Amino acid sequence: QVQLVESGGGLVQAGGSLRLSCTASRSIFSISTMGWFRQAPGKQRELVATITSGGSRNYADSTKGRFTISRDNAKNTVYLQMNSLNSEDTAVYYCNAQLAMMNYWGEGTLVTVSS
Repeated sequence: QVQLVESGGGLVQAGGSLRLSCTASRSIFSISTMGWFRQAPGKQRELVATITSGGSRNYADSTKGRFTISRDNAKNTVYLQMNSLNSEDTAVYYCNAQLAMMNYWGEGTLVTVSS
């Protein structure tokens, strides 16, 4: 099992940047894939970005070139650097870990982009 805690959300103006952090309760070295998802009001949860233990990254088309996912195994933390934010990025952002064929989720952190 693993518990995930997100931080770094908040209110930002359009065009601004935020960095989200997701800290795990155990070592993430052996967690095959970690990622970020988001859910906007009235919409389904969607993929933002994922990163494997080998460092391979995958991004949603809407975030390519603006967001960067990274992981620091020594700190048990995954980051999401978000640049050039716009109103469509407003959502609750959730951290995800895929471990032993199970999906684990954090409670989410709210990102609000004002225009």
